[in-house]
Amino acid sequence: MSMELSPYQQRVIGCLLEKEVTTPDHYPLTLNALTTAVNQKSNRDPVYELTESDVLDVVNQLVDARLVSPQEGSGSRVTKYQHRFCNTPFGDLTLSDQQKAALCVLLLRGAQTPGELRTRTQRLCSFSDVAEVEATLTSMANHNWVEKLPREAGKREARYKHQFADAATSTTVAMLGEETVPSTAAEHLSLTQRVTALEQEVADLRQMLQTALGQ
Repeated sequence: MSMELSPYQQRVIGCLLEKEVTTPDHYPLTLNALTTAVNQKSNRDPVYELTESDVLDVVNQLVDARLVSPQEGSGSRVTKYQHRFCNTPFGDLTLSDQQKAALCVLLLRGAQTPGELRTRTQRLCSFSDVAEVEATLTSMANHNWVEKLPREAGKREARYKHQFADAATSTTVAMLGEETVPSTAAEHLSLTQRVTALEQEVADLRQMLQTALGQ
């Protein structure tokens, strides 16, 4: 894909896509509002606890990548932020309302089944049935925007994931599990650095346990 986003970048873009539709009167978002959206405990997986400084670091990365633009003035004393991810004159990515809603949920919640997407996109668009969701996902897969995952044992539906994750994150997730997320928003650690950090954490925990046991 031409756009490769870190997990935090995915969250920021997903929040801007969501709030553009669900709270249009408050969009573009201030940094405070965007931070609240990023850390929202509902409709998010995983749940983050980022500071405004963390979110600003991510926003600045996206501004540099021309995927987010700041808005100043217009009667407001604070800077507000809007996405340039899709459906703008500044990029080539054009999505229908249904495609945009599906991608938004995938960015905010990770891989989903068509049934889950139909339920979780209700505030963003309307799908008549699961078959319409599947048809939308098929059209998105044809553009390499999403990928259908192998169906898990005992599951009736296969899940779909978006294709905008950076390669390093995808590799780390595959090796360490989908719940693994970066430990800092300022920069994205390489796979080797992440493994080293995990090994050090295990060593520290082992030392703490030995100390507690009096060994």
